[in-house]
Amino acid sequence: MPPSGVSVWLGPPGRPPAYTQHADAEHYAASMMKLPLLVALYRSGLDLDEPVEVRAEFESVAGGRYRLRADNDSLTWARLGERASLRWLARRMTVASSNVAANLVLERVGLPAVADAWRLVGARHSVVGRGIEDPTAGITNLVTAADLAALLGALVTGAAGPAGAELLDVLAAQERTEDLAAGLPTGTRVAHKDGWVRGVRHAAGVVFPTDAPPFTLAVCTTTALPDADARALIAQVAAASWAARHALAQPLAAPSGGAYRPESRDQSMLPRIQ
Repeated sequence: MPPSGVSVWLGPPGRPPAYTQHADAEHYAASMMKLPLLVALYRSGLDLDEPVEVRAEFESVAGGRYRLRADNDSLTWARLGERASLRWLARRMTVASSNVAANLVLERVGLPAVADAWRLVGARHSVVGRGIEDPTAGITNLVTAADLAALLGALVTGAAGPAGAELLDVLAAQERTEDLAAGLPTGTRVAHKDGWVRGVRHAAGVVFPTDAPPFTLAVCTTTALPDADARALIAQVAAASWAARHALAQPLAAPSGGAYRPESRDQSMLPRIQ
């Protein structure tokens, strides 16, 4: 398991960050692996209207099979034994964080295509090595705040392919709004995804203010905090980022008059988010 801590990447999409804190630290990915999987699907050339049998049993990357005991999304779980399109599954794995849908999409896309999606955006540390809840020992899924921000920024700039605008629309339909979106004014457009397991809570998104350019925020937390506190922490980061939205095109000025540097140890901006 990666070391505990809080990682932040904040800045304009596709540009250098205005602020980072341990943005290259590796964290267990949880459901954030669904972001590169979504990009990989839309780059794959697969027919998104292809019907797929909805089931909860999957092959492990180490051989054998395993079964999911439940799902984050009741709509997907209710369709076990039926068929659904790849497009519908991709949406449910994104907006409701369905693990069943994610594993079904991963079966069709394949791990190498997800690795290519990370590589496309210059990700340096993140990896998807297995499906959700695959019990394979020694193989895991990792993300960093910097890599998540790079992936989201590529959707805005078009570097991730021509489907970027459509994928942002999918992310903007997110149904889980208890962390990053909770720190923004009601009605703010934000294309985002979150992920969580015990001790882990991440969120990353592109925020589209009406009075300032869009900005990307990625927050990864691996801590001993109760999940409610981790959600509140991410919301506080989002609120602080929103308050600084007009300055994000330039490095944020520290109270001392200097400039924040990537991976700065100066925590004067962050007393509310540690």
